Amino acid sequence: MLPTQNPRIWTAALIVIGDEILSGRTQDKNVAQVATWLNVQGIRLKEVRVVADDMDAIVEAVNLLRARNDYLFTTGGIGPTHDDITVDAIAQALGVAVVIHPTARAILERYYETRGGLNEGRLRMARVPEGAELIENRMSGAPGIQIGNVFLMAGVPHITAGMLDALTGTLEGGLPVLSATLGCWVAESEVADMLGATERAHEGCQIGSYPFFREGKVGANFVIRSVDQAQLDGCAAALTSALQATGREVTPGGI
Repeated sequence: MLPTQNPRIWTAALIVIGDEILSGRTQDKNVAQVATWLNVQGIRLKEVRVVADDMDAIVEAVNLLRARNDYLFTTGGIGPTHDDITVDAIAQALGVAVVIHPTARAILERYYETRGGLNEGRLRMARVPEGAELIENRMSGAPGIQIGNVFLMAGVPHITAGMLDALTGTLEGGLPVLSATLGCWVAESEVADMLGATERAHEGCQIGSYPFFREGKVGANFVIRSVDQAQLDGCAAALTSALQATGREVTPGGI
């Protein structure tokens, strides 16, 4: 079935929380994996914000981004230490209390039964904004949290990956974005008009240009994106023909 003329576009934002990210001590890996996962769900990651472990900064970002996107994801700040304040900040942003989720507590009690027991720090990971649901975490016991359109996830990438896996197929989305890449040894400035004209001639397609310098030469990879395979193929064929008409060789898949 062909997509409707103006298919519904579902969007998400991501807030990466943590002083260690902003200081450079830790390199974030969650943006790429969250973006990739969202696209498979038919949801487009529209914006990313990195904020410190600061209550006011998190509250401000949460209230702004949850209002203008269908979904908001956060990573980081839901661990057992005093500077893990994401739960408190989300609760403040939503105007609800922080409570101990009984199911989360039971999960943690079982997980830590042979690991020294459930102490005060570990119990912090059972705290949720009142009214929240849990996101399964098969990796380390401590669950993620969902409240409304906000999803609180771990900062550790492999744990985040497990939480995303648990959410797979549960969020409403639209058509996933498809892409095709063409590579060419050409300066993008020489074909800028061609790229614009090709994009305008193919409704529903966007062309991104990514220049590089290799082997003493300049080149560029052109990434075409669309939610419709036929439109994507048509745009790719047209751009290939236009580039070849100037005497240049085109490499499908990119250089």
